[in-house]
Amino acid sequence: MSLGSGSSGNCYYFGTERYAILIDAGLAGRTIRNILRDKKLADVPIRALFITHDHTDHIRGASMMSSMVECPVFATRAVHDGMDRNYGLQKKIPTINRRYVNYDEPLDVPLTDFRITPFKVPHDSTDNVGYHIEWRDGNELLRICIVTDCGVVTADVRRYVAQAEFLIVEANHDVDMLMNGSYPHYLKVRVRGEGGHLSNDECAGLLAETLHPGIRYVFLCHLSADNNTPDKAYQAVQRALISHGAVVGEGGITLMPLQRTVPSDVFRFSSSAEAVYSEDLFAGSFP
Repeated sequence: MSLGSGSSGNCYYFGTERYAILIDAGLAGRTIRNILRDKKLADVPIRALFITHDHTDHIRGASMMSSMVECPVFATRAVHDGMDRNYGLQKKIPTINRRYVNYDEPLDVPLTDFRITPFKVPHDSTDNVGYHIEWRDGNELLRICIVTDCGVVTADVRRYVAQAEFLIVEANHDVDMLMNGSYPHYLKVRVRGEGGHLSNDECAGLLAETLHPGIRYVFLCHLSADNNTPDKAYQAVQRALISHGAVVGEGGITLMPLQRTVPSDVFRFSSSAEAVYSEDLFAGSFP
């Protein structure tokens, strides 16, 4: 589930009936807690919080969440240092809760069956990583990859995206809207630069280049409020996937832009069927 996706705050929930993790906590801790309660997920223990980078819209509630649920916070050493310097995080992560990750080194998340591998993602933060998540459903391995706040597509980004069946990838802006919009010149340069954000077309190109038969769901994240629309993002990616032989929609890849300030539905990922929406994630039996 996406709890929020964009400059107003980013937070993503991945869990089973027994445990969960969060990636980023850019919403207030109480807001995260209330959303989980509304979605009937409040009783699932959160075992870890993983941070992509140290910008405020990704860390605002990190310390409070870590304290509330008594979970460790995983990030690169540079990101932890950056969080210490960020005034948007008024309460710092307690030393006892800090854990460090390294590029391309798989980590078995304590008290879970998740294996997570961080990988370098270019952005103008102190540091930035994407996360490749593996979880075994019976004899089959499920792979999820999240790439957000990505200034330029690199070989590392392509490599990890190409391995996953379920993708959360940034489609931040429509280039024409950005360049003809109200942003000052320096900000347009920053967004379009190698430390900025992926455009719809750059996201589409990445997904087309890494297309493989196993892809089931693509969630488009971190859409700009001023320089994009969900429809523009969807259409750009849909065209690229179809032009490379993919089926988008019924019987093929489900493509979905995530809303900025409204939590998504809860989706269940399974090895034996495509992801499905479930009002009660843990109702009934798992395939």
